[in-house]
Amino acid sequence: MPKKITRIVLTGGPAAGKTTLISRILKEFKQEDGWKVITIPETATELISGFGLGPFPGCMSMLEFQYYVVDDQLHKERLALRAAETVPEEKVLIVYDRAVFDNKAYISDEEFRAVLAYFGKTEEQMLAGYDAVLHLVSCAKGAEFAYNYGNAARYESVERAREMDDNTIRAWSAHPSLHIIDNSVDFEDKINRAVAEIYRILGQEVPEVEKSKFLIAMPELETLCERYRAVPTEMMQTYLIAASPALERRVRQQKNGDKYLYFYTEKRLGEDGRRWVTEKPISEKEYVRALMEGDTALHSVRKTKYRFSHGGCRMEIDVYPFSEDKAVLFVYGGGHRDAPLPEEIRILRDVTGDPDYKNRRLAATQVL
Repeated sequence: MPKKITRIVLTGGPAAGKTTLISRILKEFKQEDGWKVITIPETATELISGFGLGPFPGCMSMLEFQYYVVDDQLHKERLALRAAETVPEEKVLIVYDRAVFDNKAYISDEEFRAVLAYFGKTEEQMLAGYDAVLHLVSCAKGAEFAYNYGNAARYESVERAREMDDNTIRAWSAHPSLHIIDNSVDFEDKINRAVAEIYRILGQEVPEVEKSKFLIAMPELETLCERYRAVPTEMMQTYLIAASPALERRVRQQKNGDKYLYFYTEKRLGEDGRRWVTEKPISEKEYVRALMEGDTALHSVRKTKYRFSHGGCRMEIDVYPFSEDKAVLFVYGGGHRDAPLPEEIRILRDVTGDPDYKNRRLAATQVL
């Protein structure tokens, strides 16, 4: 089968959810399922925080800064494409955290064309290098209460964030596969819609997100792997000390092939009762450092998740080391409650929505 490389840009105004979406992509398209995900970090942020280069007084103008940004972006995009062509996986997804056309939101159209011409590029050539663009609308449009969640150092006002969101949509408007993901429902729905668009762009069936949850007798795991090609993934979730009862902090280590991925997650409960979840990938060093802030009143939740399909439904079984005779089954899909189950699975009871079977509660009880 020929290698398929898909290049997707994630863009949007400030506080749009790009970092959380990248975390979800890394979890969704795993190496065990034949995927290689290559992420290109946001260039402007790296130059400002890492090198001290930016459009600051006494440093350089915004236009001068764009030459540095585009130069670095083009370099990283070339490296990412070479890596995609080199890795053994046949399905490669290159994810750009902003890309060259984001720079057009900060300077005039004429200046942007001049910057591209300096590097021997045209707008048409650059647009052709991206298969699709997902614009996540800033929280400053429709979810203002969450605007600063996940980034206490954010310096743009809500009004400025709205303006930059509009400018960014305009900058990418000529791309033939531009998808705009708004804040019409809630943040979880927003991320789910973005992931669904990625599946459609890849030409794959969109997995269901609605699910039911069941306590089951421990099945024969080897049989699940052999008969239903269940794919096991090891993970460990650790809860961290939080400054407020309305804030939940945690880190997760998740196996990905012969390596591990690491994530930092915050769950906030707003005054209106709405829940807002932000997440970002972190390095192993950051993960180890975060473990020092672990909540000693709670255990780390270790589990192995087995994913497989049966009867047209996606299913997952969570197996915990503290339970020898029970496990938890998730069944996804609109008709999930009536979905036929493998004969090896015996349901003990429906625990959908039962707080005793949420991860945080299991961290306290270690009992199924």
